[in-house]
Amino acid sequence: MRISTVTMFEQGVGSLNRQQSQFMDVGQQIASGRRVVNPSDDPQAASQAVSVSQSLAVTQQYTDSRVSARNSLSQEESVLNSVSQAITSAKTLLVQAANGTLSDADRQSVASELEGIYNTMLGQANATDGNGSYLFGGYKDDAPPFVQDASGDVAYIGDSFNREERIDSSRLMPVSDSGDAIFNSVPSGAGYVATAARDSAGDGNVTFSGPNRLDSSLPGYGDDAYQINFLDDSTYEVVTTAPDGTTTTTPAENYTSGQTIELGGGALSITLEGKPDVAGGDSIKVNPADGSDANQDVFASLKSAIDALKVPIDGDPSLKADQQNTIATSMRELDNSLDNVLTTRASVGARLNELDVVDQVSSNRKLSYEQTRSDLVDLDYVEAISEYSLRQVGLQAAQKSFADIQGMSLFDQI
Repeated sequence: MRISTVTMFEQGVGSLNRQQSQFMDVGQQIASGRRVVNPSDDPQAASQAVSVSQSLAVTQQYTDSRVSARNSLSQEESVLNSVSQAITSAKTLLVQAANGTLSDADRQSVASELEGIYNTMLGQANATDGNGSYLFGGYKDDAPPFVQDASGDVAYIGDSFNREERIDSSRLMPVSDSGDAIFNSVPSGAGYVATAARDSAGDGNVTFSGPNRLDSSLPGYGDDAYQINFLDDSTYEVVTTAPDGTTTTTPAENYTSGQTIELGGGALSITLEGKPDVAGGDSIKVNPADGSDANQDVFASLKSAIDALKVPIDGDPSLKADQQNTIATSMRELDNSLDNVLTTRASVGARLNELDVVDQVSSNRKLSYEQTRSDLVDLDYVEAISEYSLRQVGLQAAQKSFADIQGMSLFDQI
């Protein structure tokens, strides 16, 4: 068969180009560390790698979201810690203020300290995050959620919603708690709070201690409200109000100072001391702490105690009784408010722990995705280097053979 010079050169150049192309492809794989440099190298693997990369990007987005959620919850937990310490300090001062040996000046001093705690708590309730958003305003986070009027009363103007962030594909986590739920609420089943009402024109000086729980399993406990009405200075009646508004009144009973009265058929008790107004009109209300008509506002509880401590007693037993009763009520309300803050703080801690767990799961998922993508497109260097050496030998052989063939000529035989 006759082979023309043109054919010989075309085949030689084609072989050189093919060998050089394969040699350069392997070199590019080694330089990039990837087996699939272009989609054409392995279309199926390239397509699967794109899908895995998208999953990795989504996983990273959830990771960033958890960082933001953790920052918000950590800031809230820090503020709630300060609030719980403030309430504890206020309770300590109220115990001190209840000491009957204090003078009016001493009680004024305690009231001043309580005002400092009051202002501190108000500042904590209006705390902001690093971006200037208010932590406890719900979705109304562009303005202080708690505002104080000219009389010193505090009102909540935020909403009752909790801001949420999606920390994983199947988990939407609350990253804040509304100030209404923290500062204006108590835990469900918090018990009862007693308040005293005295005829301002009378001379009664009844004080109470309690109420104390005796048997919470009895029907009506936690739902019924009670009111002890003094008919005169030696008799009283108890009015029980059911949740539907139905009232039941007990027959009049004799009263003596220091007497313990059982309510709700033995569900709870309250101890009364002192002398009621001769003409009657004094009363003690015992309401569920989580009822709609009970005071659940921690700022109102503190303010009532501060206002009571500022009133000079001057040896007036009626004023002293009013002050003692107000302090007792405020202390019970602060106990319930502290329980509520601690419950919310525990919830925040649980969410922080959940973030740690989700982070661990996400980290394992991310490693799995990266391994899958590596198996699809990354390079086996041992195999690639062997292939590189082989292609190099092939290229050198093609070059040598082409040089030898193109040097063959009949003219060399003449």
